[in-house]
Amino acid sequence: MSKLIQYVDKVANDIQFSGTIHVKSSEGITTKSYGYSNRAERIKNQTNTRYGIASGCKIFTSIAICQLIDAGKLSFDTTLNQCLDVDFPYFDENITVHHLLTHTSGVPDYFDEDEMDDYEELWVSIPMYHIRSLKDFLPLFKNMKMKAEVGSSFSYNNAGYILLGLIVEKVSGYVFGDYIQKYIFQKEGMEDSGYFEMDGLPERTAFGYIEKPNGDWKTNIYSLPVKSASDGGAYVTARDMALFWDALMNNLLLSEDMTDQFLKRRIHVDDDIYYGYAGYMQVMENKTIKHILMGYDPGVNFRFVHYPATSSTIVVCSNKSEGAYEILKKIEDVLV
Repeated sequence: MSKLIQYVDKVANDIQFSGTIHVKSSEGITTKSYGYSNRAERIKNQTNTRYGIASGCKIFTSIAICQLIDAGKLSFDTTLNQCLDVDFPYFDENITVHHLLTHTSGVPDYFDEDEMDDYEELWVSIPMYHIRSLKDFLPLFKNMKMKAEVGSSFSYNNAGYILLGLIVEKVSGYVFGDYIQKYIFQKEGMEDSGYFEMDGLPERTAFGYIEKPNGDWKTNIYSLPVKSASDGGAYVTARDMALFWDALMNNLLLSEDMTDQFLKRRIHVDDDIYYGYAGYMQVMENKTIKHILMGYDPGVNFRFVHYPATSSTIVVCSNKSEGAYEILKKIEDVLV
């Protein structure tokens, strides 16, 4: 691993990377941190620093849904209107759990990446500090018209995962974050992970930093909803994400049959990239080469890959808006 770290150190220095890497391969396990969790106080990132991972945590929502299906409380064919007592005047009645999981529901998104470049723009007219529960997101999209037909091609959709989180709450009786804490994080020893509020973060949590035009830095506290939600924003350590994936692969979160279904490709996205209940995956010659998780928010950059053939896992968490992909690519260049 020493050669790998030398390569990563150079790239990290070149791009002024701030974050933590965790690598598990046939050569062993290594974790290393760079930069600062608190720039003003010059507190360095550590191997047990907690980072926001934006959409990287959609997989927790997907796991929760599949656990409820495992328990016979839902099915992939259950429709949205069978789950929620919410009036969606323009939503198609044929939207199912499967459609929501695979971004093929056609529902309107509260953050439409085709129309809005910067997530911060969303909060110009809407106070982000009011968004503390999943139902607080509903006014942002529930009265909008469908964006596409149900079952149409893949179109990444955050609102769909808010709806899935609301389904988890309705069916389980738990507040969404509490459900994930009990049935995923606590179950697998992910002691440092959680759904936190940005104005009440626990110890060892990195502030997310955004570079200003003049080269100075600001935190992302006014750029994101105050409470992490079912479409993104949970906080984890790099090590916890590796623990999570190990638990998934060893059928500790889902039944063996459900795990198999969870890891299958479902929807073609582009070239050799597909999407399934477990997120993105690269598929070549009918074989999954790697599973891919990623997350981007202002002041947040997250990348994760797992190679089934070698059981290698790479986790890169950053508390800046960029840098995780560059670090991941260098690690892949060395290991793969």
